Amino acid sequence: MPSVDSHTHSDGGFVELGRAVIRTEAEAVAALEERLDDRFVEACERLIGCEGRIVVCGVGKSGHIGSKLAATLASTGSPAFFLHAAEASHGDLGMLRQHDVMIALSYSGSSNELLALIPGVKRLGVQLISLCGKADSPLATASDVHLDVSVAREACPLNLAPTASTSAMLTMGDAIAIALLGTRGFSEDDFARSHPGGRLGRRLLLHVADVMSAGSDVPVVGLNATLAEAVAEISRKGLGMVLVADEHGALAGLYTDGDLRRTIEAGEDIRALTVSEVMTEDPRTIDADRLAVSAVGRLQEHRITALPVVGGGRIAGVVTMHALLAAGVV
Repeated sequence: MPSVDSHTHSDGGFVELGRAVIRTEAEAVAALEERLDDRFVEACERLIGCEGRIVVCGVGKSGHIGSKLAATLASTGSPAFFLHAAEASHGDLGMLRQHDVMIALSYSGSSNELLALIPGVKRLGVQLISLCGKADSPLATASDVHLDVSVAREACPLNLAPTASTSAMLTMGDAIAIALLGTRGFSEDDFARSHPGGRLGRRLLLHVADVMSAGSDVPVVGLNATLAEAVAEISRKGLGMVLVADEHGALAGLYTDGDLRRTIEAGEDIRALTVSEVMTEDPRTIDADRLAVSAVGRLQEHRITALPVVGGGRIAGVVTMHALLAAGVV
């Protein structure tokens, strides 16, 4: 194979080769849609009915795809783990239990490492689902359900390196995992519990109550407070706003530092006014038990930086865009 360097390919040549790969893989993936037939339904039904674990098995490039499939299944509500076919032949097959279901991945369907496992899998009574590109291969014919992931050709110019075929396997695996997710009624809360770390976990686990300013950090004055007192409270708490509470502790209104500028521009004497005369009544609010990410949407929608938080009919706190940023929700 000739080397690829700046002397044999222009920048445009690299781009065209890249585009050809993307077209080939896109066509391979698109062709799978028409193959989702009764066999796909049967595979999903066997996996939904699995009383044990879903064991995904493969070797080589197919093994890498299988590892990703196992991770996707596990994170979307289907107990699963990856078993390397070569390691399984040297003792790890002992991980299998009678009520498990195995998903085996091999494009050729003739991988020696996988074929060596079939007698042991069958003896245990483990159901076998295969993803391979050869319907008449030993693996496909030994399977309880075979899903066709064949491709017209690989994206590799030599038609050798697994490229389009691994994309097809990956997509079929994702189709299985998401079909199972939908059938299991897997919810956002379920997803959050299996993704506690990182930004994704923070977006799904944190509620407004977890990130809001509360207690003495909340700027609050009563209905009878003077505007000067309200401005002093804004300055003390540093949130750019003050909440106005009625005699029962419920939110009656809101006054911001932007409102203060408008009051001054209107020529009003802030020493002669009460806050109730100039406050915004019935301001936008959010409940303390809502997901914090929903507060981000509300703030962005209305182009504001802070929201009063209510709970049980009373003022609970204030949530700000700064706090949401600091918590990693944004």
